[in-house]
Amino acid sequence: MSNVTRILNAIEQGDAQASEKLLPLVYEELRLLAAQKMTQERPGQTLQATALVHEAYIRLVGSEGQGWDNRGHFFAAAAEAMRRILVEDARRKKNQRHGGGYNRVTLNESLVSKDKTISPDDLLTLNEALEKLESEDKTKAELVKLRFFAGLTGEQAAKALGISQATAERYWAYARSWLRIEVAGEEKKPD
Repeated sequence: MSNVTRILNAIEQGDAQASEKLLPLVYEELRLLAAQKMTQERPGQTLQATALVHEAYIRLVGSEGQGWDNRGHFFAAAAEAMRRILVEDARRKKNQRHGGGYNRVTLNESLVSKDKTISPDDLLTLNEALEKLESEDKTKAELVKLRFFAGLTGEQAAKALGISQATAERYWAYARSWLRIEVAGEEKKPD
C-alpha cells in the first residue's frame, strides 16, 4: 500500500491531519497535470494551473463522505474535479463575453490533441457530449476524463482504470470518434 493510499484511508476515517500530509505527496503530480491541461486553454487565460490544482484539491479533500480506494481512484476524482472547474470557468466566461448566447462550433483536433488550445465554447460542447457518453459507457467516459482533463498518458489512464493498455487504446479511439460524431450531429440540429 502506497503512502498516498494510506493517507487517503486515514482521511476517509476522519483523521483531520491526514489531508495536510496528502498535499505534499500529490501536489507536484497534480500541478504537472494541471499545467498540461492549461496549455490547451487560450492565451490570456485567467485561471492558472496552481489555482486549478488548489481548487480541485479543496473540492476533493473538503467534501464530506469522500473516500478513495487507491491512488488511481484519487486521480480519477482529481480529473473529474478539474473538468468541472474548467467547465464552470468556461460557462462563466461565455456568459460574460457573449451575453448568454450559444453558438455551436465544430469539434476539431484541438479537443483531442495536446498541442492546441481549446475555447470555452469547445469545452462546453465537449462536456455535453461527454455527459452523453457517460450515460452510455461510464468506463470510456472516465478514460476521456483521465486522458483529456487530467493529461494522463494511455498507460497511466489504463492503470488508473484497471484495464489493459490495449483495451484503453481501443476505448480511446472509440470515444474520440463517438465524441466527434456526437458533436457533429448536435451542430446540425436546429436550436
